[in-house]
Amino acid sequence: MEGISSVIHVEDLTMAYRETPVLWDIDLDIPACVRCAIVGPNGAGKSTLLRGILGLLTPVSGAVALWGKPLAAVHKQIAYVPQRSSVHWDFPTTAFDVVLMGRYAHLGLMRRPGKEDRRLAMEALGEMKMTDFAERQISELSGGQQQRVFIARALAQDAQLYIMDEPLAGVDETTERIIMDKFMALQKENRTVIAVHHDLSTLDAYFDYIVVLNRTVKANGYLTQLDKEAALALAYRPKE
Repeated sequence: MEGISSVIHVEDLTMAYRETPVLWDIDLDIPACVRCAIVGPNGAGKSTLLRGILGLLTPVSGAVALWGKPLAAVHKQIAYVPQRSSVHWDFPTTAFDVVLMGRYAHLGLMRRPGKEDRRLAMEALGEMKMTDFAERQISELSGGQQQRVFIARALAQDAQLYIMDEPLAGVDETTERIIMDKFMALQKENRTVIAVHHDLSTLDAYFDYIVVLNRTVKANGYLTQLDKEAALALAYRPKE
């Protein structure tokens, strides 16, 4: 994967639900080793874009490449954290077992997690400051703790690209700080983090690259090279 400047390349992507267009003519390149925020108003298609990149929804048209390759060739190197609200938290399992699931991307169909997999899962829990909750039922955890467990599951996968849908939505201040510290640590390890984000006041502190979306890509680039306010206005401008 060395020598590929764009982690994600999206070309002429159009997505629809029940024939209603949600995104159209998306052209986008996201470089490697960034902390990228995808921002835009409600209904802008942010989650749909993630699902299209991940192959969770079939596009009407267009193509996606990751490190210059099709998704099937590199899927083990991609970890996804969906919106917490989309997860069935009453499922009877422990925090540790949830995180251990992150290792299944590297196991064959017939292989069971071994000692090393269990060590990596516990290490990931530790990175999210959740070691003491390893045997706790996931349903017994607070919202912020649940989010940390889900991110620990992604970390256990040991991926190169982390894609997260609203990882900071509804979490407490402690959880937000732990998550963002980890995002910065991942970047220092030459990994890429892409997250749907809503709090525009924290963009500069938490991210170094943004994609401004509202049905189409309105702007994208490094925050140090963009006129951020002008870029955001393209997506958030009130309807006349």
